[in-house]
This record gives sequence, structure tokens and C-alpha cells, in this order.
Amino acid sequence: MTQEEQKEKVTEPEIAVPDKSSPSTEEKSDDSKALVLVVAKEPEEEKKEGSVNRDATLARLETEKRLSLIKAWEEAEKSKVENKAQKNLSLVGAWENSKKASVEAELKKIEEKLIKKKAEYAEQMKNKIAIIHKEAEEKRAMTEAKRGEEVLKAEEMAAKYRATGTEPTKLFGCF
Repeated sequence: MTQEEQKEKVTEPEIAVPDKSSPSTEEKSDDSKALVLVVAKEPEEEKKEGSVNRDATLARLETEKRLSLIKAWEEAEKSKVENKAQKNLSLVGAWENSKKASVEAELKKIEEKLIKKKAEYAEQMKNKIAIIHKEAEEKRAMTEAKRGEEVLKAEEMAAKYRATGTEPTKLFGCF
């Protein structure tokens, strides 16, 4: 026991409860409680018990100290692990964002190339359509010119046959 505990024992008053079996307490009717001071044990016993108690207390304190150090170490290690994991998670997140951004940039670049090629192909197709339209107009014009020539030739032949009074050898091509 420490000196403070011994002082507390000496100075703390205890209430003595009267024993009902004793004749003097049965005679009292007010059942009052008497205060009794507890006197510290004899010094020789205290020394023997004090050294045992002191050793036990010191051992208990050493154990508590060791356990608190272990607990503090454990908390520090857990904190280190949490910080390391948090750092790694943030690194992974940054890596992911970087890779996503590069892939999205590549996709945008490909889309721009495709849009450019689409515009080029559309221009080529428009040019082809224009060429086809031009050729069709030329063929129409040639057909109209040939028709006009054949009609004129037929009219000339008809005028010749009328002037000479002869009949054409071929009549409408079906007889």
C-alpha cells in the first residue's frame, strides 16, 4: 500500500453497526450508529504486507506500462497501414484518371479523323455525282443532236423521194 492509501484508511471514519445478538444493543431503542476510527495496522505487518503489495503493485504497473506501450505501438502501426493504404488508393485513382484521360483523348482524335474522312468521302461522292450528272447531260445532248440529225435526214430523204417520185425501198421496216 502506498502512504496515501494508509493515510486515507486512518482518516476515514467507519460506521459501526451494532450486533443484535449483544445484550447492550438490544437495550437501546434508538438504534444509533457509532462512528469508529480505524487505526492503521502495526508497522511490522505493514512492512511485510507493504513490500508484498509494493511488489505486486510494481508488477501490475509494469504490466500496465507494457500493455499501454503495446497498444500505442499497435495504434501507430495501424495508422501507418491506413496512411499507406490511403496513399496507394489515391495513387491508383490518379493513375486511373490519367489513363481514362489519355484513352478519351485518343478516342476524340480518332473521331476527328473519322469526321475528316467522312467529309472527304462526302466531297468525293459529290464530285462523282457532279461528273455523272455532267456525263448524263452530255449524253442527253448527243442523243437530242442525233435525233435532230436523223429527223432532218428523214425529212430530206422524204423530200428527195417526193421530188423524184420514187418510193422508199424500205417501208417502215416491218413489211
